[in-house]
Amino acid sequence: MKAESIVFAVAGMCFGIILGWVIGIQQAENQPAVPVPQAAAAPPPQGAGQQQATPPLDEARVQALTTVITSDPTNAGAAVQLGNVYFDAERYPDAIKWYEEGVRLDPKNADASTDLGISYYYTGQTDRALAQFDSSLKIDPKHTKTFLNQGIVLAFGKRDLAGAETAWKQVVALAPGSPEGQAAQKALEGIAAAGHSTGGAAGAATPGS
Repeated sequence: MKAESIVFAVAGMCFGIILGWVIGIQQAENQPAVPVPQAAAAPPPQGAGQQQATPPLDEARVQALTTVITSDPTNAGAAVQLGNVYFDAERYPDAIKWYEEGVRLDPKNADASTDLGISYYYTGQTDRALAQFDSSLKIDPKHTKTFLNQGIVLAFGKRDLAGAETAWKQVVALAPGSPEGQAAQKALEGIAAAGHSTGGAAGAATPGS
């Protein structure tokens, strides 16, 4: 499913460049009276500013899933799938509605909980996104996609590189060869290259040992 994690939504963007933006903002904040360059504006989601149209909504899929939900209001899977359809069309408020319903019906669905958090972030609700990620990790303490997205939101939403680094190290420790682990490793390398690493091993314990 396309709504699994922010890293796939920003595929093709260089973590080193993006982290340079975050670090540049931090440095500017430490120097009052020096204007922040216009280039330090928040990085847009993939495609923004590139003359790309918003992905179309799959109306047929919406209709089919709505029919299922109407006949079976307790169908958590259909609610989550409907959230996915709206997410893929960048209709985040609608995605939130259905992810919330899916999580209400299936409180143990860590994937849906994390997708809900991502949708909160895309609608400017950074604190709510982080709180939702915390809920996801209570469901599954080893949920790598949650840790990855938690790090991204901490870095770009809160400018908290130390917190982001901690989250990304968890991803590398849990699943170093996965797409999430590789993305987290690149992010950590970006922090280290900029001289802002907080140090320490990239994941103190190896899960499953």
